[in-house]
Amino acid sequence: MNLNNHIQPATSPLQLWGGLECTVNRVRDNYFSQMERNGHAARLQDLERFASLGIRAIRYPVLWERTAPDGIDSADWSWPDERLPVLQQLGVTPIVGLVHHGSGPRHTSLVSSDFPEKLSEYAGAVARRYPWIEYYTPVNEICTTARFSGLNGVWYPHGSSEATFVRALINQCRATVLAMREIRKVNPDAKLVQTDDLSRTYGTSEMAEFTNFFNERRWLGWDMLCGRIDENHALWDYLLESEASAEELLWFRENPCPPDIMGVNYYITSERWLDHRLDRYPDSRHTQYRGVPHVDIECPRVLATPTPGIGPLLQEIWERYGLPIAITEAHIDANREDQLRWLVEIWNAAKKVQQNGADIRAVTVWALLGSFDWNCLVTECRGYYEPGPYDVRGPQPRQTAVAHLMRELSTGRPLSHPVLQGQGWWRRPGRLWAKPVATREAVADINDRGAFRSTFPQPILITGATGTLGRAFARICERRNLACHVLSRQEMDIADPASVEAAIVRYKPWAIVNASGYVRVDDAERELERCMRENAHGPTVLALAAIRHAVRFLTFSSDLVFDGSLGRPYVESDRVAPLNAYGRSKAEAERRVLDSDPQALVVRTSAFFGPWDEHNFVTQALAALSAGRPFAAAGDMTVSPTYVPDLVNACLDLLIDKESGIWHLSNGEAMSWAELAQRACAAAGIDPAGLEVRTAAELGMTAPRPLHSALTSERGLILPSFGDALGRYLRERELGGESFGQEESAHYAS
Repeated sequence: MNLNNHIQPATSPLQLWGGLECTVNRVRDNYFSQMERNGHAARLQDLERFASLGIRAIRYPVLWERTAPDGIDSADWSWPDERLPVLQQLGVTPIVGLVHHGSGPRHTSLVSSDFPEKLSEYAGAVARRYPWIEYYTPVNEICTTARFSGLNGVWYPHGSSEATFVRALINQCRATVLAMREIRKVNPDAKLVQTDDLSRTYGTSEMAEFTNFFNERRWLGWDMLCGRIDENHALWDYLLESEASAEELLWFRENPCPPDIMGVNYYITSERWLDHRLDRYPDSRHTQYRGVPHVDIECPRVLATPTPGIGPLLQEIWERYGLPIAITEAHIDANREDQLRWLVEIWNAAKKVQQNGADIRAVTVWALLGSFDWNCLVTECRGYYEPGPYDVRGPQPRQTAVAHLMRELSTGRPLSHPVLQGQGWWRRPGRLWAKPVATREAVADINDRGAFRSTFPQPILITGATGTLGRAFARICERRNLACHVLSRQEMDIADPASVEAAIVRYKPWAIVNASGYVRVDDAERELERCMRENAHGPTVLALAAIRHAVRFLTFSSDLVFDGSLGRPYVESDRVAPLNAYGRSKAEAERRVLDSDPQALVVRTSAFFGPWDEHNFVTQALAALSAGRPFAAAGDMTVSPTYVPDLVNACLDLLIDKESGIWHLSNGEAMSWAELAQRACAAAGIDPAGLEVRTAAELGMTAPRPLHSALTSERGLILPSFGDALGRYLRERELGGESFGQEESAHYAS
């Protein structure tokens, strides 16, 4: 099968590619393998999932460390033997990667003198086994990997000097030249796709020496491969001072191996601002280089006018090299709507630069199965996960809204998701972490960056304006730039079909979130009619209106639909058997809503705690115990605490993903109410001496409760851990509840 026509020149429409996060980085003697964690190592059927996205090519690993850790003679080819032909059959061109943020097997490293020859030997073996493979990336992100391994000390061999950085850089470039030489002995038409971070650094005039240096240093890997380094190169003296020899540098002039495609990777962290004024910034942003203290921060977090993004950088690399370009990684660690907005912004920028005459081949969505722990540069297994087009936190990869967007881009269909009407956080005023800096160099036209704009973007309608959950949705939607209207009962009575219809006609929402309802569990025993009206009939009316108007619908249920007899956490498919009137109203709502609208999303949850109200159990327990007052809690009732901001963020992501059916959402741990109070006290440093552990019977509750109603999920555990949530709850309370959000990746700090 001839794949030459799969990666077309600039005269063809922009292509969509995919990338699989496959890093096998070494930290001291430990290897961290993304494919073991995302499950692709054992899941062949992922390849059909990838092909369904409309991608024409995929950056795909045949990694040295995995295939031949003990040498070519003992290589195990079974994994690529099974997968590469399937890609070929599915019409997806593999761009084969040999080393991805790695340092090779244990018997070598990026600074070992034998690294280039050993990698080239492996590359030749790959080419002989798969002679039809045409596109290769022998070493991913040469300059970036050299920095992390040789200068910043993050990855093996943990160097922290300019000399180690330069040695790793030269070794990787030489390995690439020799690897392509061996590959081309087998396939003369083989092509090099050389990736690296397309960065740019700005700064105050006092930091000009560093900004100029960093902006020259970013080209070093590509410059070496293109044979552009000689005595006239801007960093010639720097390279010699860093223990490179003139002979080995000039070797690249005699043995050039220019990329057939320049692979540029671009992240929100790729553009940096350097500032000598330390007092303007949090201590966490302070650093030093060559003994000079300064601040190194992502541009969107400080520049009053955002940089224009990737477009001018693509033009810059085109003018410097004049070689075909593909964006080989496009990803942001953010909520779902901003993942969509980021991809569309990059796609539009690539198309615009292509239309202006540059040979831009493709945009690569990274990473198809998400990625783990890049917020700590994959130096630990902390469990931090960033979804991509697929979310792997369930039994099988779950498609997200990014997958649907990819299919629209790849087929040229109109972009349909309403959340694209908003701007990403990197364009919004709330992005700033410090006093904004005005700089003419960074000011540029940012028009036409999004998919489309609307004067009146479609909102989410949220019921329950005065409730804990309704207020949390309003707050988080504002933070995420998701248009919404929060309605009181006077503005829309959810149990009145005419009232619901009028609200939908007036606001024209794309989704409805029912955050209202009857919540007094004990009172429901004597107010059954009212409870059923608000908890069962009202959601059914909303569901019927939602399916009639083709609107997404989310409503909430409870752990109290179960009787606790299983003695273990409940999953979504477990049989409901409520013990009280409140639980019966929720069980009835589930049945009627999903019968009325099979596309509805029903979220069961329990034991709320959060930073924005004074009435939740954790807040009340800490308030009482810190003041020395007694506080009683059941020691024989097991629940699963749920942090409200995590719940709301996950629900919005699921809503954007068009998920349906029943989901269990909690922060993943089962514990008694008394243990919850004890855990909160321990985290807050409060003496729990006043905690009175009681039985449920002793607390005198009117309505019977299950003794074990903790929730887990068979669909996917998508909320952070309880310990992580509790820590953030306490920080939010300390800050007055004004700041929250996911920790962001420090992917490419200078």
